[in-house]
Amino acid sequence: ADIQRQHYKADWHRYNLKRKVADLPPVTVEEFQRRVLLQREQDHLETTPINVHCKICRKSFSSQNAFENHLNSKKHKETNISMVELEVDNNTPNNLNGENVYVNKIINVSDITKIQGNNPIVNDDVAMQQDSDSDIEEVDSDEWDEEYKDNPIANNNCLFCSHHSRNTVKNLKHMSLEHSFFIPDVEYLVDLKGLLMYLGEKVTQGYMCLWCSEKGRSFHSADSTKQHMVDKGHCKMLHEGETLAEYADFYDYSSSYPPDHQDNPDAEVTVPVLDDSDYQLVLPSGATIGHRSLMIYYRQNLDPKRAVSPQKKIHRLLAQYKALGWTETQKEAVV
Repeated sequence: ADIQRQHYKADWHRYNLKRKVADLPPVTVEEFQRRVLLQREQDHLETTPINVHCKICRKSFSSQNAFENHLNSKKHKETNISMVELEVDNNTPNNLNGENVYVNKIINVSDITKIQGNNPIVNDDVAMQQDSDSDIEEVDSDEWDEEYKDNPIANNNCLFCSHHSRNTVKNLKHMSLEHSFFIPDVEYLVDLKGLLMYLGEKVTQGYMCLWCSEKGRSFHSADSTKQHMVDKGHCKMLHEGETLAEYADFYDYSSSYPPDHQDNPDAEVTVPVLDDSDYQLVLPSGATIGHRSLMIYYRQNLDPKRAVSPQKKIHRLLAQYKALGWTETQKEAVV
């Protein structure tokens, strides 16, 4: 189970998940590591610190990307045009061809001075003057972390429609009222935000239905995934079987363990194998599971003996669920 949880969290799994959405075959871990190394080398080359100076604006930049962004900026272009026009005006009285001067200046707008390592291009006096007259400017767009910009939870948007809420709690209330979405085993939930962000990633990045998971059909966009969940009534989490390991990092079931097991986790727990009805089995953790033939009945309730998480948001979420008619699980429920 631990190995499976680590696999779900690995970048290799997420990479292959996105390839599956694009109808591409998975890659081996060796091939994935090779691609990661190539990408890191490329990123290193792009972000290698250099000193690039723009003579027109008298500004220095510490990376090539920042300098290219500056060249495309409106301020740089306006300054360049102003300098060219001034040069034309100064040369016109001397019967110079203003048009030729203008063209030559436009061609030389990218005239810059690069200082790398031990390769001195300008003398010390000029370098000191440039340092005193220039401002260091960083406009490297690669520094912005855009990993979660499309995640609906990060923007307090619904997982299943375009509704926007003021905060996470109101967002959960909307999803409960409009889409009948409930978080399973919420009383054992320890990372509400992390779980919701992960669900948002599955929908918007992996294009996966929360109920069908990896076993369902694949989609080509987040909108088609949301439409499928709404049309099929799949606005719910699959939280059983193999998917329990997928969400294990967001839950803590230690409060459901027997008292002796909490004091000494290594202690052996004596548990009867079956009860008198032969339809229930008590696990060492204290949880009771039932026969698969009665699964349809066990899914209808939640366990009343489970301890509620002390977190404030979990309390509010439980109160909302109860107000909507949610009932706690019976002891015989499958966990």
